Amino acid sequence: MKAGIAKIDITPPLGAVLNGYYRERYADHVIEPLYVTALAFSDGTNTALAISLDISEILQRDTDQIRAQVAAHVGLSFEAVFLACIHTHTAPVISEIRSFFKRDEAYYREFCEKICRAAAEAIADMKEASVSIGRGEAKGISFVRRYRKKDGTTVTNPPPEDKDLLACPIGKPDETVQLVKLQRPGAADIAIVNFGTHPDVLGGTGICPDWPCYLRDTVEAALAREADGQGVRVIFFNGAQGDVAQNDRMRGIIRQGVQMSMHMGRTLAGAVLSIYTYTEPVNADRVFYKQNMAHAAVAKGTEEQVKIAKEIQELYLNQPNPWKFRYEGYPFDIVVARKYIRLEHREPIIPLNVVCVGFGDVAFVGLPGEPFTAIGVNIKAKSPFLMTIPCCNANGSEGYFPTDDALQEIGYEANSSLFLPGVAPELERVSLETLAELKNS
Repeated sequence: MKAGIAKIDITPPLGAVLNGYYRERYADHVIEPLYVTALAFSDGTNTALAISLDISEILQRDTDQIRAQVAAHVGLSFEAVFLACIHTHTAPVISEIRSFFKRDEAYYREFCEKICRAAAEAIADMKEASVSIGRGEAKGISFVRRYRKKDGTTVTNPPPEDKDLLACPIGKPDETVQLVKLQRPGAADIAIVNFGTHPDVLGGTGICPDWPCYLRDTVEAALAREADGQGVRVIFFNGAQGDVAQNDRMRGIIRQGVQMSMHMGRTLAGAVLSIYTYTEPVNADRVFYKQNMAHAAVAKGTEEQVKIAKEIQELYLNQPNPWKFRYEGYPFDIVVARKYIRLEHREPIIPLNVVCVGFGDVAFVGLPGEPFTAIGVNIKAKSPFLMTIPCCNANGSEGYFPTDDALQEIGYEANSSLFLPGVAPELERVSLETLAELKNS
């Protein structure tokens, strides 16, 4: 197999509207630049791309267009282009997901052109590669953010002063760090890293990929002498992270800001470095790709609910400080209102891209939104491949994919999710069926 990698700066100009919350934020400084990183791999017959973007989310309709543009630019099949966002909350709007977030069309055109260029450069960089895999753990940087209170109710991201009211977290994080090492004689190694939690540590108005950039930078700096001085180039894919974040709210510990972001990146880098030397060689005889569609029922509002939702949104937008409208913290009224507005003209059952690409014993699974941790864990456990890399916000971003239990309880993810119970089992089913098809083909 041959593999290549390319990285291009996609930092927007200052003044860009940043995605990630329920209020407009405009970038006024750059903490760290944003990048598109493209990985190309080929068996001589089939070639595919796995592309990582330092972007929060891109709707399925827009990723379909970008993937088609990339495929046409480099002469590949549409299904061979895999596009995943790391989900940083300090990056520009690419899709106008919420009605008052507007993207910069000039930046968007340049953004698409740079993805195409990175794809072409990665293909041009392809060289013979051997593949090995490893797994480590990163402790103490990811915690479930949904909790059962002692009175039996549920809450998302409770404030630290409420810690004595909490009985237990609902679920547990996946602390597994997955590594795929591609060694290329005469060229830099490529390290594919996969871990799942929210890159929502910074907030504010500074542009930054959040902790994934400190992971990449730390690993690359530490391994600069690898490959006869060619070093290592890192590409990161965020995993199933819809219900996990960096704060240990059971103990009332809230850590945010650049220092915490660096700490998380360095902790993950430490896990990668601890396994980098001794990895397990695996097969890399063929390249594969396939897209199938899952179908999920959505929680459309009634005519009256949609009417009320539009009134709530209008009130929200007219507030001097919309973030504190009706609630401190999560503005639940606007969360639900925006869901009903977003679904007003959608069909009751919508298709969801499930895209799998890979090589030999390694498979990427792209889920077009924010899957709960259990979804990623189940797919990894049941996959027929030796290494399966679940990716959030991949080839689409259609919001939260909670478990059925979570969708039947109160909480931010359940309130904001577009979906009715059944979406998690459907995504798992289609993912595993697609993986089985590729393994047996």
